[in-house]
Amino acid sequence: QVQLVESGGGLVQSGGSLRLSCAASGDIFTIFSIYTLGWYRQAPGKQRELVATITTNGSTNSADSVKGRFTISRDNAKNTVYLQMNSLKPEDTAVFYCNAEIYGLGNQIVGSYWGQGTQVTVSA
Repeated sequence: QVQLVESGGGLVQSGGSLRLSCAASGDIFTIFSIYTLGWYRQAPGKQRELVATITTNGSTNSADSVKGRFTISRDNAKNTVYLQMNSLKPEDTAVFYCNAEIYGLGNQIVGSYWGQGTQVTVSA
């Protein structure tokens, strides 16, 4: 069974920093070694949107709105992904979700999994 456990959310003032962590576990990560980990967020009344992703070999992709402020990283030995968030703004307030997208032969997606989410609130 796949589990993604997020931590690190909370309340912070505008301009502050937070670091989110997501630990992934499950037999599938030992069977399939290629997977992308990422963070998405959903603000009240809005659709879930991409924040940043990182592949097994460390290639990253991030939304324009967070470039220069957020940094995604991963520890493959721990199956853990991190999101360092600096210069936070009130518009960053959202529930942040961790995602794991697992690839099999021929880069076919064999599974996509989500964490429960962690609330990030940035006060003005």
